[in-house]
Amino acid sequence: MNYKNHLESFESLITPYEETRAGFIALALEKNKQATPLIEEAKVLKSIAQQAKTPQDLLNFTQIYNSLITASGISEKASKYFSDEDKKEAIKSLINNFLEPAGLSFIDELIYRFLLSKGDSLGGIMRNLGGKIGEWKFTRILLSTLFILGIDFQYLDANTKTWLVASNELDLEKKVKGLYWNSNNNHRILLYNLNIPIVNKNVDLSLLNASPDEIFLTKNQTQSAHYKAEKFIALGELKGGIDPAGADEHWKTANSALNRIRNSFDQCHYNPNTFFIGAAIESAMAKEIYQQLEAKTLNNCANLTNENHVVSLCNWLINL
Repeated sequence: MNYKNHLESFESLITPYEETRAGFIALALEKNKQATPLIEEAKVLKSIAQQAKTPQDLLNFTQIYNSLITASGISEKASKYFSDEDKKEAIKSLINNFLEPAGLSFIDELIYRFLLSKGDSLGGIMRNLGGKIGEWKFTRILLSTLFILGIDFQYLDANTKTWLVASNELDLEKKVKGLYWNSNNNHRILLYNLNIPIVNKNVDLSLLNASPDEIFLTKNQTQSAHYKAEKFIALGELKGGIDPAGADEHWKTANSALNRIRNSFDQCHYNPNTFFIGAAIESAMAKEIYQQLEAKTLNNCANLTNENHVVSLCNWLINL
């Protein structure tokens, strides 16, 4: 199975307007979901802070000390570099410059500023979430393909770093750091977001001819299969961002990474397959990608918004 099973021309790769719209809606829903815990925190903060009669009284509410620091504009990451005295000064500055001038509305002012800082943190999370949603979507389709084909597999749990027997459970795609299956008596492992020593860079998706007992992901474990060029069957880049404005930049980044992979393995006299999966694919980049497919520079490609594309590519990976 190759790209011609699901692509007739470069036009087949272009993301339709309807899929772009659906992607933005999915991102918005996820953003609201991610924001829910922050809003609940703000509600609790307001409930406790309302016990203060004046802004200065807040200095005595040690149980909301961290929230006051957040409202002062200092992120959790930045606060690690502040002494206790520095933090106290930041809170005093918040009270003197913003809460006191707000008069009787000082509690509302506190909550607004707390949410403003938390929103900034949420923005950072959301900038990475588009890619994460794309990874989850690809993984869910790959899992479903394995289940439908009746292929038993294990997954590397992202939290425990242990291999577990897979069941078709809810949200399994969010736990996966790697997958192992046996196809036609061939051991196959797909690893996610792994630094490949041969390339000396992180690669989104790496398919190896190996079993779980050949993979060691702790540092300097040079006996691990991912240190050996001959073990690699395919390497790919996945760009899950749906915004058309960033599509060209995503492809340039992915194309550069794929060229680096090919050049690195060429020096080892090996030529593994390379592939690309993208959610936002515009006309100009679709032409370039299809030219690479026809020239066999790139071995496969799928538009992530088209399930038929992704199922076909998953079949290709499983049977390599």
